[in-house]
Amino acid sequence: MNIETSQKLFNRAKEVMPGGVNSPVRSFNGVGGSPIFFREAKGSILTDVDGNQYLDFVGSWGPMILGHANEQVIEDTKRTLAKSSSFGAPTLLEIELAELIVEIAPNVEKVRMVNSGTEACMSAIRLARGYTGKSKVIKFDGCYHGHADSFLIQAGSGAATLGLPNSPGVTSGTAQDTLSATFNDLHSVESLIAQNPNDIAAIIVEPVAGNMGCVPPIAGFLEGLRALCNKNNIILIFDEVMTGFRLSLGGAQELLSVDADLVTYGKIIGGGMPVGAYGGRREIMNMVAPSGPVYQAGTLSGNPVAMAAGLSTISILRNNPDIYTRLNRTNTYLLEQLKEVFKEHNFDTVVNQLGSMISLHFTGINIQNFDNAKNANIDLYRNFFHGMLNRGIYLPPSAFESWFLSTTISDQLVDQTVAAAREVAKQLSE
Repeated sequence: MNIETSQKLFNRAKEVMPGGVNSPVRSFNGVGGSPIFFREAKGSILTDVDGNQYLDFVGSWGPMILGHANEQVIEDTKRTLAKSSSFGAPTLLEIELAELIVEIAPNVEKVRMVNSGTEACMSAIRLARGYTGKSKVIKFDGCYHGHADSFLIQAGSGAATLGLPNSPGVTSGTAQDTLSATFNDLHSVESLIAQNPNDIAAIIVEPVAGNMGCVPPIAGFLEGLRALCNKNNIILIFDEVMTGFRLSLGGAQELLSVDADLVTYGKIIGGGMPVGAYGGRREIMNMVAPSGPVYQAGTLSGNPVAMAAGLSTISILRNNPDIYTRLNRTNTYLLEQLKEVFKEHNFDTVVNQLGSMISLHFTGINIQNFDNAKNANIDLYRNFFHGMLNRGIYLPPSAFESWFLSTTISDQLVDQTVAAAREVAKQLSE
C-alpha cells in the first residue's frame, strides 16, 4: 500500500507541530510507522491522501455512530453554519439540545455545554469540590478523563501509549489531591476513603472504560461505588464522554441501571464537532455560575454549529431505537468471529465487547483493569495493526483504545474484516 503522500505530510507537520500531530495517539508512536493522513470519508469508508481506502473502526474515537458524513447531520449543520459559525451569545439550539439531553439522560436535570470532554470533566470535578467543600478526588488507573492536571495521574490511552502515565508539568500539590484506585476493585476504593476520611469530594469513573481497551465493569462494581458515595457524602461522576448515547440512548447509566450524581458528555453530542457537556441533579448544577459560586465559562460554549450537529445526531438515535439492537448484534458477531480466528491459530487473546465498543488484547488473562491491559503483548498488537492496515482495515493505533462501530458497518464488512484478520493471524503464527 502506497502512503507516500502521508509520509511527506507527516515530515512537513513535524516541522511546525510537536510530534507532527495535534493529539499524541495520532502519531502512531504506539504502533510504529507514519500516521495516515485522510482527506474524506463516507459511511464507514475512509479515503487517505494517497487514494487508499480503509474500513473505519475508529469513528473519530466515538462520535461517528451514524457513520461519516451522514446526510441528515450534514444538512442540518450546513443550514446552521450558513447563518453564522458563532455568536458568543445564547441561541435556541443550545436550549433544544439541553432539553433533549435532560429528556433522555437518567438523573440529569440541568446541563452546561462546554467545548471538549476534558473541559467537561475538569468542570465536573471543580463543581463537586465546590458543592461538597472537600478537596480530594478518586479516579482509576487507566481511565482517561482528558488532559487537565488533576487527571494525569496513572492515565490510560495516549499517555499509556507514550509511556507517560504521569506528565511533567503536573505539580505535586495537584497530584496529592488526586487519588488513584484500581478499576473493578472496590477494596482499593474503600481503602482510599478510609485513609482520607471526610476529604473525598468525588469519585470519577468511566462506567465502561475505553482507554485501556474496552473494559466493562464487573458485577457489583458500579453499584458498590454508588453505595460508597451514598455512605460517605461523595459525588459520583460518570465520564460518559465515550459511552453517552452510544451504549444505549441513555448511555451507561441506563444500560447498567446505576445513577451518577454528575455525568460528563462529549463525542456523539457534537455529531463530530468539538463539544462537551456536564450535567446532573438540579441542586448540584445550580452551584454553577451565574446561578451559584462555582465559576466556569467559555466563549465558544454552546457553539451553534456543534449544537446543530449534536441535536441532529441524537434526534436520529432517539427516533430509531432499533439502532442500538443492530449495533450490538453486529459487534457481537464481530467478537465471535474474531475469537474463532485467534483460536484457529492458537493465539492467547481476549476480546472485550459491550454494545458498539470492542477491543482486542493479546493475552490469556481477563482484562479487568489497567495492569491487565499493560501486561498484554503490545508488540503483537502492533504487528496485527499494521497487517490489518495493509489490508484496508483501520484500527486504533494503540493497544489501549476501544474500537467503535457505526451503523454503516454491515455483516458483509465484518466478514471482510474477519477474513483480513485470519490472513494476518496466519502470517503472525508462521
